[in-house]
Amino acid sequence: MAVVRIRDLNVYYEIHGSGPRLLYIGGTGGDLRQKPNVFEGPLARAFTLLAYDQRGLGRTDVPEGVYTMADYAEDANALLDAVGWETCQVMGVSFGGMVAQELAVRHAQRVSRMVLACTSSGGAGGASYPLHELASLDMGERVTRVVLLSDTRRGAEWQASHRTELEAIKAQRLEVAHVGAGEKGRETGRNRQLEARKHHDTFDRLPALMMPVFICGGKFDGIAPVDNQEALEKQIPNAHLELFDGGHLFLREDRRAIKRVIAFFLGEEDREAG
Repeated sequence: MAVVRIRDLNVYYEIHGSGPRLLYIGGTGGDLRQKPNVFEGPLARAFTLLAYDQRGLGRTDVPEGVYTMADYAEDANALLDAVGWETCQVMGVSFGGMVAQELAVRHAQRVSRMVLACTSSGGAGGASYPLHELASLDMGERVTRVVLLSDTRRGAEWQASHRTELEAIKAQRLEVAHVGAGEKGRETGRNRQLEARKHHDTFDRLPALMMPVFICGGKFDGIAPVDNQEALEKQIPNAHLELFDGGHLFLREDRRAIKRVIAFFLGEEDREAG
């Protein structure tokens, strides 16, 4: 656990595990104090795993001014400099997948392999659901909307017949959302992240990426729809897409998903193909 000064802010980060180097970039509102976090899963057992709180979030500073996707990408690049990682593999989930795209098109030489999970390119490839439109809702209503959006199977009929399950999901997501919620600047940081997300667009630059890319998503994701995943696959030369049983949280919902991610990073599918 450490804090490092990069660019215009102090960034909180952690490195754990052993094995190939992997930079993990989390999603909207991500905070490493939220449980479970990435260090409690299988990635930390297979890799030297680096993860951090992005600008405006968690234990990282909330600098003044407008945040851009370029800022988030350059923060990641500067963090790699700070920890002495010239190259590594990168996994970006949801908003983190948008940051990973921006990082890769700006600093392709640093990214040896990349996983883009439940994310979108923006532009002609389609945008993820406009979460900034929910920013004015109170936390309970906002969480409810996101829970329903995240899985297209949760329509009115499902809600009526799964009330207990729905309430349990909402309670768990509310617990996560409350982490750090009352801290100075956190609401500002969250909203600035959403504003940057609104303008994300890497679509026209993606064909320049030459590293292997594994795109994965949930079949029932209403935040980063399947069409967006397919657009990414078509636009990135050395990419392949696999869909799993689940919604936006498919990495937790389908046990096969994280196994396929790890196999990709370890090159096991390449050996099988050979």
